Amino acid sequence: MRAVFLDFGTVSNGDLDTAPLERVVPNLVIHLQTSTAQVAERVAGFTVVFANKAIVDRTTIAANPQLRLIALTATGVDNVAIDAARESGIAVCNLRDYCTQSVVQHVFAMLLALTHRLKNYDFLVRAGGWQQAGQFSTFPFAIRELHGRVFGIVGHGTLGRAVGHTAAAFGMQVEIVNRPGGPRLDGRVDLDELLPRADVLSLHCPLTDATRGLMGASRFARMKPDAVLINTARGALVDASALAAVLKAGRLGGAGIDVLEREPPPPGHPLLDPDIPNLILTPHVAWAAREARQRCLDELALNVVDFLAGRRRNRVC
Repeated sequence: MRAVFLDFGTVSNGDLDTAPLERVVPNLVIHLQTSTAQVAERVAGFTVVFANKAIVDRTTIAANPQLRLIALTATGVDNVAIDAARESGIAVCNLRDYCTQSVVQHVFAMLLALTHRLKNYDFLVRAGGWQQAGQFSTFPFAIRELHGRVFGIVGHGTLGRAVGHTAAAFGMQVEIVNRPGGPRLDGRVDLDELLPRADVLSLHCPLTDATRGLMGASRFARMKPDAVLINTARGALVDASALAAVLKAGRLGGAGIDVLEREPPPPGHPLLDPDIPNLILTPHVAWAAREARQRCLDELALNVVDFLAGRRRNRVC
């Protein structure tokens, strides 16, 4: 069984142990990056393809009848032509629940940095503001406690639940939003009902027709002027231009954004404006603690072992 990893560089920067995977697929061929134009030639002749974001389209699948398994190092499968794989009898499997703790930590790292205004205070000290204050402490930027605040969660899967448990440990009041486009459930609230009283809104839902542009100008207008938005889910859930506008106008307390609708962002992206206050941007790394990335490889190996045994661990099709 011949296997190729198309974009290993999106998972590892040389700090991961590939032994568990190579024990399952000896002589694994590894490419750090693979452009869309290179996919077809690099898949040719292989029975197993490993990928994170590399696109395996219908044409590539049709041209490779020897292909038996496409195993992804991510939960999302939108980079694979699933219908074509199913029609060709090719198994596709993903990873689930491999980065929960990393994402939880990232959510609260951003939230605490925003509510304690760490970037502002760091700059103040480096610029001499503390020295000029003439006293032991200076606090021109408002610091907020989390205890007792309302923490809203959109998307209550594994990640949303784990974030909610941590919010509760801070003494926050956790509110779960009804699934956008789905039925209303007992114990949950509609997003528009929650927004006027939410102090924090954290997004953990998938990108669907019902959630695309979920947070736009009209919904930002319903939020408290000191509320905080955290998005570690999908970039297109948030209208970036609307978010930039409300932050600049002082009509939102802050935002922590780990994902954008286009990654990396093009020049001139509205959230790259250096004049936007109380915004933290990170390059899609909420999932990327070393332990979580190693877990990717370990879980990938287990998916292959399970496939070879005729079972359906993490199978999408």
